[in-house]
Amino acid sequence: MPSKAKIEAVPFDPAASMMAAFATSNRINIYLLRGLPEEAWRAVPPQGKGRTIASITAHIHNVRLMWLKSIAPSEPALAKLDPDTVTKDEAIDALEQSFAAMDAILRAALTGDGKVRGFKPDAGSFLAYLFAHEGHHRGQITMLARQTGHPVPQSVMFGLWEWGTR
Repeated sequence: MPSKAKIEAVPFDPAASMMAAFATSNRINIYLLRGLPEEAWRAVPPQGKGRTIASITAHIHNVRLMWLKSIAPSEPALAKLDPDTVTKDEAIDALEQSFAAMDAILRAALTGDGKVRGFKPDAGSFLAYLFAHEGHHRGQITMLARQTGHPVPQSVMFGLWEWGTR
């Protein structure tokens, strides 16, 4: 008869869980950009108004930088992206860099006093803000790609929701 060894339960770590979700969200952003048809990157929005996908992506990175400057002004600044000239590869590299900078600062906040300088109420709410902001823009990107005649492949659209494997 097999022994019934007692398995020790590992306590749930909310801070680690939230940061893992933020990392997944960043990977989803990059997955979307890599799956985006090249023609969609600078396609002119309907009626010639609004941001291109390139400028939306630059905005995501540049908003992260705005927050990094506010939260950790003594840290070295990363380069902003020019929405008119950024390439997809440059945007992906920049998103990786701004993610890494945000990750380090937010991990410290979540395992420290839970505060984010310049943002109320707390670090958990700040992460929720980032999720909402970036998710909103992922939706804009997929809609704009479709509206300009360069839709994101269906396999990529489904892949955006595969958080357990990304």
